[in-house]
Amino acid sequence: MTAKDTTLAAEGPDEGTESTASPVRARRKTREGMVVSDKMDKTVVVRVEDRVKHPLYGKVLRRSSKLKAHDEQNACGAGDRVRIMETRPLSATKRWRVVDILEKAE
Repeated sequence: MTAKDTTLAAEGPDEGTESTASPVRARRKTREGMVVSDKMDKTVVVRVEDRVKHPLYGKVLRRSSKLKAHDEQNACGAGDRVRIMETRPLSATKRWRVVDILEKAE
């Protein structure tokens, strides 16, 4: 190994230590949806709707999926519009957390 190779290896980790935390947070997926169920403790079920264009016929279809999200303060209720963000696995089925309550139910 030459001296040039060792200096490059030493510079690599030093450069990335400062800026690795913020871009990782920014890359996490965020979705908006409607709370369907709030019957579990610190967990809500959020229905997220996607619009998908049919590959052959071109019709726009509405597809929905239900995701379980972590709600630390139990602030969400059924019918609320919320923004959720992807996070580490919190349980067997919970991989999202509630970021904002966009609109409370009436």
